[in-house]
Amino acid sequence: MNRYSTIIEQSIHIGGMNEKIMFAERLKAAMQAAGYDVRPSVLEREFNLRYWGKPITFQAVRRWLRGDSIPNQDKLQVLARWLSVDPHYLRYGGAAIYSVSEPTAAWDVSATSEERQVLSLYRSLPAAQRKVVREVMETFAKAYPSVDGTTK
Repeated sequence: MNRYSTIIEQSIHIGGMNEKIMFAERLKAAMQAAGYDVRPSVLEREFNLRYWGKPITFQAVRRWLRGDSIPNQDKLQVLARWLSVDPHYLRYGGAAIYSVSEPTAAWDVSATSEERQVLSLYRSLPAAQRKVVREVMETFAKAYPSVDGTTK
């Protein structure tokens, strides 16, 4: 390997490191701006409440906050939506040329700690068990309609 190749590889390595560190700084700033403590435990809890995939670990969010790694696009979208920032900005910095947004879901209201705990437990279940829990909930909803006569 010649000297020029070594310099390029070092530059790419340093650039990648800076990219991750800059992402971590934008993530921390977004958390603070949204009123959250910048701690891995807070990020883990809040992210997993909003992410419908496999829950992320404390170690994973710690790597995000330390600038050791950058989340995949699906996770980045969840972070951006939660923190009310543009996903392009969160990932790359600067202003986005355009952004894609989804309308806020009708059920997007502040959840109680009990509701968040139930949702967290539900998400930790295997898919087959989640299906059973959902069927039980739907059965209860049909058996006990709301005051206006509709099921929720």
